[in-house]
Amino acid sequence: MSQDDQPRDPSLDLIQMVQRARMLHDQDAKPSEYSSVYWIEARREAGGPAPTANAGEWRARLPAAEVDGVWERVKALTARGALGYKSKVSTQGPVSRDERMLCARTYDAGDRADVERVGAALRALGLRGLAYVADKAAGG
Repeated sequence: MSQDDQPRDPSLDLIQMVQRARMLHDQDAKPSEYSSVYWIEARREAGGPAPTANAGEWRARLPAAEVDGVWERVKALTARGALGYKSKVSTQGPVSRDERMLCARTYDAGDRADVERVGAALRALGLRGLAYVADKAAGG
């Protein structure tokens, strides 16, 4: 088999380029205006620990009528590093079309201080009915 016939590894450059394009799209996206993608994401801009295999997330359901305003605040806090390493919001309701799911990812479910810090920040935004789920517990 010649060298040209050898299978090639997937291009990590291409994967990173697609991820950057997605984040540029999500930067100005409003959940109420999109249904072509299920999630809109925001990431911490710099610093902080990298996610581990034991990551997890806070989950909150919120009325569709409130999603844009809440997402703007969550997105800003995530970018500054005041929440976890990433947050996301659904553009469609998980159960009903009048409801959206918001998730704030934490780097490690075992770091109880960090998990509680992120939960407290979400409660300070007025979010109620929060539930924390570790990826391992969710089968992730």
